[in-house]
Amino acid sequence: MPVTEEIRGRSLWQDALARLKRNRAAVTALVLLALTVLLVTAGPWLSPWSLDEIDWDHISTPPSLETRHWFGTDSVGRDLFVRTLHGGRMSLMVGLVATAVSLVIGIAWGATAGYLGGRVDGFMMRVVDILYAMPFMFFVILLMVFFGR
Repeated sequence: MPVTEEIRGRSLWQDALARLKRNRAAVTALVLLALTVLLVTAGPWLSPWSLDEIDWDHISTPPSLETRHWFGTDSVGRDLFVRTLHGGRMSLMVGLVATAVSLVIGIAWGATAGYLGGRVDGFMMRVVDILYAMPFMFFVILLMVFFGR
C-alpha cells in the first residue's frame, strides 16, 4: 500500500496573509506605516539637536545639510526635524490610546449586551445605532458641551 501524504488545510490566517501579499497597495502602505513608526520612535536620537535646544546662529533658516537642520529651524532657532518627529510620536501615542480605550469600551459593551441578552441587548444595540446615526462633529460638540473644557 503506497504511503500518502497527509492533507493539510489552510487556516484563516494563512488565507489572510496570502491575500495581503497579493495586494501591492496594502503591502506598500504597511511598509510605509512601519517605517513611519520606526522613524518617529527612533528618529529623535538620530538628530544632533534636542527638542528644545536653540541654535542661536541659525534662527529661521531653511533646510540645510551643512547646519544639520534637515527641515530647517523655526523663528526661535529650534530644529524642525526633531519637533516634527516628536509631534508624530505624540500623534501615534494618542491614536494608540484612543484605539485601546475604544477597544475596552466596545468589548465591555458588547459582552454585557451578549451576556444579558433579551430586552437589555435590544436597548443597548439601539443606543449604538443612535450613536452611529449621529454625525461625528455633532457628537464631539455635544461631548464638549456636556463635559466642558
